[in-house]
Amino acid sequence: MNFLQNFPILENYIYLNTANSGLLSKDISVWRNEHDSDFIENGSIFRMNNLDVMERLRINLSNIFSVGKDNIFLSPNFSTGFNTILNGLDNNHRFLLLEEDYPSVSYPVTSRGFDFFEVPIDANLEENILNAIEKFKPSVFAFSMVQYISGIRMQSDFIIKLKSNFPDLLLIADGTQFTGTTIFNFETSGLDALIGSGYKWLLGGYGNGYLFLSEQIKNLLYPNGKNAKLPTAPFLSGKNYLSLCLEPGHLDSLTFGSLNQSLDYLKNIGFNFIEEKCAELSNKARIELYSRGLIPEWMLARKEQSTIISIPLKNEIVKKLENVKILCSARGKGIRISFHFYNTENDLNRFLEALY
Repeated sequence: MNFLQNFPILENYIYLNTANSGLLSKDISVWRNEHDSDFIENGSIFRMNNLDVMERLRINLSNIFSVGKDNIFLSPNFSTGFNTILNGLDNNHRFLLLEEDYPSVSYPVTSRGFDFFEVPIDANLEENILNAIEKFKPSVFAFSMVQYISGIRMQSDFIIKLKSNFPDLLLIADGTQFTGTTIFNFETSGLDALIGSGYKWLLGGYGNGYLFLSEQIKNLLYPNGKNAKLPTAPFLSGKNYLSLCLEPGHLDSLTFGSLNQSLDYLKNIGFNFIEEKCAELSNKARIELYSRGLIPEWMLARKEQSTIISIPLKNEIVKKLENVKILCSARGKGIRISFHFYNTENDLNRFLEALY
């Protein structure tokens, strides 16, 4: 498939930077222009006619990621959603975190005064987690499905095993660097919450996000509100205490409609194709980079890999990449590259050639 027409930046750059920002398609740009033109022309009539876009988005998310529609909540981004979840949990919870995880995962926990313990990320990651659970006895494990610097992906079978062996342990995951790269079934994942922003791998633009919640965690959130009297205003009809907490105020039909449009586009491409293309390029890249001594062997051995790779490079090589229009991100002690379905093997080869 050729994606140049819908993503014109690909004509001018080797775009290995989806982990920083996903691309906005020309198709969505056309839809957004029509959306705002309709708003300009029709004002409140437009708004009333477009409120159902949020319902269509929930249905799309439900069908694609196998999560009950009543277990889906919408949020402007991961950070807002995660903070709202933390505000609804009792302050006596004990959190297990990963060292060097995304600050939006760790800081909201540590800054609120929760007891916490951080697990090192290395070749023995799963063993480190199990040992920490045994010693620290956490009630919540909060982590990124894919580490934003190293690209290490949490293994699906390990998450399922954790939930089976520790059913009371709440598993809360950041899916921002994960959702949209592979086929995913929330109901069988073992997770209690998957929260994410839609602007990266889902290509939905900025200002939209999602929360998928299990019944277990829903029953624990905002316990004082369960018996509270609900507002009677007609425009809040159908809202329960939890949706009033997780989705306060108006939702933007432009931003959430953009995510819905992108999901339709990704469905048409096919998540099977997306998963296979991402895995093919990322695995080839890892093999080539390992042969050059740029990534350790243990990172090749993990069964499930992400689309993100971190590479230690000298500053002059980073400058060279910029000069030949290869877009990636400075992260950690080098750069971070990432591959999506619109990347090609030629992109990878051009990148490898630029390293020398």
